[in-house]
Amino acid sequence: MIIRLLAIILLPSALALSAPNLVPAADAPFDKVANEVNNKTVKLFGSGGFKGLTSYGTGIVVSPQGHILTVANQLLDTQDLRVHLADGRRFRAKVLYTEPELSAALIVIKQDEKEPVTLDLEYFDIPAAVKKLKSEPGDWVLAFSNAFQIATRDEPMTIQRAVISAYAKLVARRGIFEAPYHGEVFFFDGIFSNPGSAGGPVTTRKGELIGMIGQEYRNVASDTWINFALPVNAKVEVKDGDKIRIISLEELIVDGIKGTYKYIKRDKSKEGPGAYTGIVFVPNILPQTPPYVDRVVPQSPAHKSKLQPDDLVVYVDGEPVYSIQAFKDLLAKLVPGTKIQLEVRRGEKLTAIEMEVADFPK
Repeated sequence: MIIRLLAIILLPSALALSAPNLVPAADAPFDKVANEVNNKTVKLFGSGGFKGLTSYGTGIVVSPQGHILTVANQLLDTQDLRVHLADGRRFRAKVLYTEPELSAALIVIKQDEKEPVTLDLEYFDIPAAVKKLKSEPGDWVLAFSNAFQIATRDEPMTIQRAVISAYAKLVARRGIFEAPYHGEVFFFDGIFSNPGSAGGPVTTRKGELIGMIGQEYRNVASDTWINFALPVNAKVEVKDGDKIRIISLEELIVDGIKGTYKYIKRDKSKEGPGAYTGIVFVPNILPQTPPYVDRVVPQSPAHKSKLQPDDLVVYVDGEPVYSIQAFKDLLAKLVPGTKIQLEVRRGEKLTAIEMEVADFPK
């Protein structure tokens, strides 16, 4: 953490020395813009709490009624999702839609039916932001987020300044988990992708929204952490039956607010043969049910590894597993005979378990 923070502090000075023609713009005051953007940003608190599984994050207000854009991650796997507004008010929220192909989700503030609150929030107009988007490499940007959970209630967001270094396709992963979105993204020379930052807005120096900070991923080619933002005009092709449909971030937000967004399931035709563990999870009744073990099949890999009922699978090979479906998606990529390292929550402790997956029983 110290190294990342030092890099943030030293970054503006280093850029000023290497690009003197950009110094006037970099030194221009942006306190007014900071206040305006902060009012359109929220702190999120939900599922997590273990190393690598943060229980806090950031969201972008996209409607006066309290619709919020954020990333689709484990934070949303809870019945107690909470939102802290810039003015200090706290509300509970619920997930309306998640779109894995865009790594994005739309949530909304819950209203008390007996005592509804008129929110009338300041917000980013997404269709307008898409039309105005003209940012390109070399432009200065500002990133706003609840990095490291520094802010709660009415405390302002962390602000970071950087330059767009590239606009290119995202090819990234964490461990064996590949980033589902492979479209164009903004890459930055600033260290934006810190715990709690994902879902935060990236704007121009005038406060115009250009994108949303992405999750923590590594570049496939260099195995180095990357700092990127999903642009507001992000689009991706998805197979819908026999047809190819183009979905966009704008569609997710606009149709999601109306309640008419059409979710498309992923194409699983490229999955591997899969592997067997013998784990029987609790009923998968929620869109993102946590992977709690209900029972283990006798003489199965799980039984031989001494996995127990009520264990919660938290990590697989060092990477967090957010839901039962995420665990199943992982197994679909494995082949029998592969050894995997599980970390499970047993009581209040994390326990490491090695398991060799097998062929499916005949």
